[in-house]
Amino acid sequence: MTRNLMLVMCLLLGSIYVKAQKTHSMKEVVVLTRFEVKKDQENALHKSLGEYVKQALVNEDNIMAEAYYEEQSPAIMWLIERWTTKQVLEKISNSKIFKQVRTLSEKGLVQPVKTIYLKDLEPLSKEEWRREPGKGDTPITIMLFVDSKAGTENRFKEVYHTAMPQFRSEPGVVNYQLSQLEEDSTQFVTYEKFRNEDAFQYHLNFPPIQPVIDYLNSSIKQQPFQAGLHRLIRFAPLDNGR
Repeated sequence: MTRNLMLVMCLLLGSIYVKAQKTHSMKEVVVLTRFEVKKDQENALHKSLGEYVKQALVNEDNIMAEAYYEEQSPAIMWLIERWTTKQVLEKISNSKIFKQVRTLSEKGLVQPVKTIYLKDLEPLSKEEWRREPGKGDTPITIMLFVDSKAGTENRFKEVYHTAMPQFRSEPGVVNYQLSQLEEDSTQFVTYEKFRNEDAFQYHLNFPPIQPVIDYLNSSIKQQPFQAGLHRLIRFAPLDNGR
């Protein structure tokens, strides 16, 4: 086989692989669910969400499932899920445990449950999503909502596309993802899981982040951009005994 023919075959196989990866990622469904309940309902919802996450993680069609409360507002909880298809998610949503979650949250709601559908722009594999911090770590997850000015959203995606490989290679990063809201292409969510607070502070001073900061300081609808930042503490799944 000639060198030129080998090169053509490699390029063709690479193209097929990329197309397959894109097709696969397009099938996946990503959903955030926000709960805000009265204080006397917090423990019950924690327990119920924890059981739901436990059951979700053993389902072969689940990619990731985690539950968090906000560091500054424990009554606000987030369920973050990724499933292979929307059909699978719809089936899970009709399960007994999810109905229990809904019933508990509705008993003590401060605000209506909010469901947000996303599409990942820099897809990760199931194995990467299941990566855990180390046993001496004190992990923190940062979720940032970005509301871009119309016409600037592609620049935001380009800036992140350039920076993402460098962010993910930081020693203190467990997972890092950029997603776009399905219902509004100008809105984004970043999901950033760090091994500890020092890793997060290192990231904030990491030189490749500067173009992202510049964008956030100039091209979003509401300033300061920190208003959309949520510091999250995971309570499900449990942190392997840490």
